[in-house]
Amino acid sequence: MRAMNLLKNTNPYVLVCFCIFPQNQSYAPSGSTDLKNMRKSLTSTASKTIMKILFVALFTLLFQQSGFSQSTNKLIRISADIELIQITENAFIHVSYTNTSQWGRLGANGLIFTDKKQAFLFDSPWTNEQTEDLLAWLRDSMGLEIAGFVPNHWHEDCMGGLECIHKHGIKSYANQLTIEIAKNKGLQLPENGFNDSLTLYLGEKRIECYYPGAAHSTDNIVVWIPSEQILFPACMVKDMRTRSLGNTTDGDLISYPKTLTKVLYKFPSAKIVIPGHGNYGGMELLKHSLELAGN
Repeated sequence: MRAMNLLKNTNPYVLVCFCIFPQNQSYAPSGSTDLKNMRKSLTSTASKTIMKILFVALFTLLFQQSGFSQSTNKLIRISADIELIQITENAFIHVSYTNTSQWGRLGANGLIFTDKKQAFLFDSPWTNEQTEDLLAWLRDSMGLEIAGFVPNHWHEDCMGGLECIHKHGIKSYANQLTIEIAKNKGLQLPENGFNDSLTLYLGEKRIECYYPGAAHSTDNIVVWIPSEQILFPACMVKDMRTRSLGNTTDGDLISYPKTLTKVLYKFPSAKIVIPGHGNYGGMELLKHSLELAGN
């Protein structure tokens, strides 16, 4: 514990230099009895063990300081139930919260991709009211015009705010399967459907929407933004702390591992992977989800 406190309060790059200095070389004036004794002590078995512990703790600390940890990214609280996490210069995760009987207070992730003063929205907050708050903040605080909207699938944590989105004249695009399911369930319908894939543009930046097959739901898609190397597979992918596939009532457990494998091999250059719930990460989230799916 004392070692960790030292690490937290010391410049990590100074610690790197300390750890890599050869133990058989003097860095102080000769004749210093105390330093000679210190060098002898460092060569003992106990000291070597401590140094190994320091190395592990040090590089953990350096990784945490790299900026990839979700807790270190810029957090913007819009309301008690909505927040934004900036993950790149042009991309934000929007997180909206609701109270559920099964999962308690649950946060759902969506994505906002910006270019100059325009943006695409991927998944809405849970409700029209939350979506109104999000759109108002993006317009008034960031000066953004929403050019289009794409839901991952038909559940309320993806398109619960679709009515609000249409009220603002924002174009919506969705998997044709999503439109058919929404129609059968009497839900608000996305306007423009696609079958296997759809390419959209925000300015000159490409956005790829791809249907890899059934998993969390039979209609779930993934969104790939090459310029940011961001992959948004939403609820088909679980964060690293999750120990199950969660709600699969509307999914396909047989197809699940096959679908994840397709995504894993189609987007090998993804640097940021955003799950439907929980912390984002990298390709390890896809591999973790594949293990949960039983493959």
